[in-house]
This record gives sequence, C-alpha cells and structure tokens, in this order.
Amino acid sequence: MRFLADIPDDDVKWLDQLAREQGKSRAAVLREAVRDYRAEAQSASSKKWLDIGFGAWKGQVDVGDSVEWQRRERASSTRPWDDDYEATKAEFPDLFDAEDDRQRQIYLDMVAGQYPDPKKPASR
Repeated sequence: MRFLADIPDDDVKWLDQLAREQGKSRAAVLREAVRDYRAEAQSASSKKWLDIGFGAWKGQVDVGDSVEWQRRERASSTRPWDDDYEATKAEFPDLFDAEDDRQRQIYLDMVAGQYPDPKKPASR
C-alpha cells in the first residue's frame, strides 16, 4: 500500500543521508523503521511475559521454604568486605571458609590503617 506523508525538509535530508550510508532506498529505510517501531511498540505494551512467569515457582518442592531459599541465595553473595559479613556468617556458617575469614581480616586491617602502604615504583 502506498500513502502520502508530509515530512519536514530536515527529516527528509537526514533520511536520504541514512539511506545513502546504508545503500538502501528511502522507502526501504522507512519500511524498516515502521517494522522496528511496530515490534518495539508491541513488546512494550504486551505484558504476556509477566502472565507467563507469574507463579512459575508455585508448587516447587525441591527448594523447601522459598523465603529461606532466597535468603540463602543472597547470603552466598556476601563478600569479606561487606558490612553484614559477620551477621551473615553467623546465620549461614557453612557458606564461609577459612579463606573468607582471612580476607575479612585483611580488609579490616586495611580499614584500620594497619596494612602497609603499597610500594611505589621507582622514579626514572
């Protein structure tokens, strides 16, 4: 189908330049622009993905208590320099090992200023 549309001169110049750069006709660039805009508008307005995903974990029995599972998953990302390291370790001690504790002590020493300054490279 063909149709007429009024487009400002500056936009037509820009469109022609874009078409030249892409080695396409003005009409081809416009068709692609409409196709891409339509796909974007449809995906933005569609909430099907939300309906599909809602309740996906309902009835899962292999994770036990889902809230506890989520807390444990988050706790597994705790690093030695995180402020909640000690509290998280107290709650989930099996997630931490001696190396984590060693790294924590290094961090605490650095914060307290008990760690030596790094050596600066020699001047030339």
